[in-house]
Amino acid sequence: MNLQQPFGSHWSAQTPFMANMTLQQIRLLISNHPWFKGHNVDAWFELPDETLSELQSEYQQEWISLGQQMFTLQPFSFSDRRFASDKWNDPLFGSMAAYYLLNSDFLLRLVNAMPIESEKPRQRLLYLMEQAIAASAPSNFLASNPDALSRMFETQGASLYTGMLHLASDMREGKLRQCDAGDFTVGVDLAITPGEVVFENELFQLLQYYPLTETQHQRPVFIVPPSINKFYILDMRPETSLVRHLLEQGHPVFLISWRNFSQKQAHITWDDQIEDGIIRALQITREISGERQLNCVGYCVGGTMLSTALAVLAARGDRDIASLSLLATFLDFRNTGQIDVFVDEELVSYRERTIGGQGGPTGLFRGEDMGNTFSMLRPNELWWNYSSEKYLKGEKPAPLDLLFWNNDSTNLPGPMYCWYLRHTYLQNDLKSGDLECCGERMDLRALDMPAYLVGTKEDHIVPWDSAYGSTGILAGKKRFVLGASGHIAGIINPPARKKRQYWTNTELPESHEAWLETAEAHPGSWWTDWFEWLAEHAGPQVPARDKMGTADYPIIEPAPGRYVKE
Repeated sequence: MNLQQPFGSHWSAQTPFMANMTLQQIRLLISNHPWFKGHNVDAWFELPDETLSELQSEYQQEWISLGQQMFTLQPFSFSDRRFASDKWNDPLFGSMAAYYLLNSDFLLRLVNAMPIESEKPRQRLLYLMEQAIAASAPSNFLASNPDALSRMFETQGASLYTGMLHLASDMREGKLRQCDAGDFTVGVDLAITPGEVVFENELFQLLQYYPLTETQHQRPVFIVPPSINKFYILDMRPETSLVRHLLEQGHPVFLISWRNFSQKQAHITWDDQIEDGIIRALQITREISGERQLNCVGYCVGGTMLSTALAVLAARGDRDIASLSLLATFLDFRNTGQIDVFVDEELVSYRERTIGGQGGPTGLFRGEDMGNTFSMLRPNELWWNYSSEKYLKGEKPAPLDLLFWNNDSTNLPGPMYCWYLRHTYLQNDLKSGDLECCGERMDLRALDMPAYLVGTKEDHIVPWDSAYGSTGILAGKKRFVLGASGHIAGIINPPARKKRQYWTNTELPESHEAWLETAEAHPGSWWTDWFEWLAEHAGPQVPARDKMGTADYPIIEPAPGRYVKE
């Protein structure tokens, strides 16, 4: 599909069958796609004549206006970041960008007007169209990118040579890097909060951190990061480290560092990660600290797994948890956002057969595959802009720690991944109270400890209405807070930067929209609100403990440990 001229040439836009021709192109795009098997696709293309005429008329008016601008050599200007440089003001290149944006808008409006019977196939069709549109931008091609052409002439072709080296390097790694591998070193630039590894098994290392205050709260904070990423998103640089901020607030901190699983651990199940991972780490934290009551914190999938582990413990009669904090976490997978376009029975069954050990071998779900999938959910921001900068212009990406972490992906054991995929994204029965985990019937409604729940307003990984859904599952006293921005920047938002805002509400109505209508906005970071809440559940101040580990759990090596560097 040529999105710069979707109707074959500009003059064809003036034919009376313009919209119908575009519909036929969309039909070709999806005709053999497995996502649309079993759907009455033919009915989707039966748009009312008045709808087609209205879209066609608006398109033609815009097309004529742009044509006049081009032929009278008027400069173009764009708010789109892909076409922001002055070189796109030129009538030739500017017209390419302008027609591309016009056609992109027309195609998406056409898809939205199609009478598709349910939301999921519509979202899938929109996803495919958005991918095609993003890939077809004139900025992605050397001949139609004035910035890349100018750079090529300025460097006498050296920029193209450097771009090819970038491409070869990314192909070897199997991913498009948004930050060079040598820009940071874990343990040197990132994850440098002083601590020790005090336990390890084949799943994780347990990190205990040195105090940064003379006195500390009696009850430790026990943190479970997501196993699909490395833990140091919570301990980046000192000024942005959530771990360091907790220590500065006087909390003893223990944290799980998950292994980057290899084929040797491909057999590991969901139950293994709960029992031999989180429950084991929690029990060791109790033994080392001498405190049975812990303040438990889970981020993203780590929060889902932590809640599962606490529900298993509750079924065994262990309810000695001081508090639970869930940061951008699913318990109710009612709305999984853009990721939902990929998940169906066919995909899950295929994974179960190929890597999940169900009628086939066990294997790994590669971190590179997951990273590339998440990047393609935002193709213009996380894929094609880097492709253009690196491959066409030969430029090195800016050294950003968040993007370095984003590229530092981890593998997941196939059986664990498949169980998670089926019972969360596909069936949403983790909350049912009927699932068995680690030999126990697991019921999240048994979690009656005080809970602090955080969603972020622009999160495309854990939409905040689903994060809010946890308020209807957990049984204890709850506080829900909404942060600004997205899944990472909305969570990693230290107070000193005085950026963004957050919303609070003492009431918890059933609807997240009703909650927001009466919520109070506050400037800055939600961390300050959380620190105040956490202190209420952390016990009295006692002399800080600067001896790491115990005789039973001696120091193995300094934090951040080996596992995070694998």
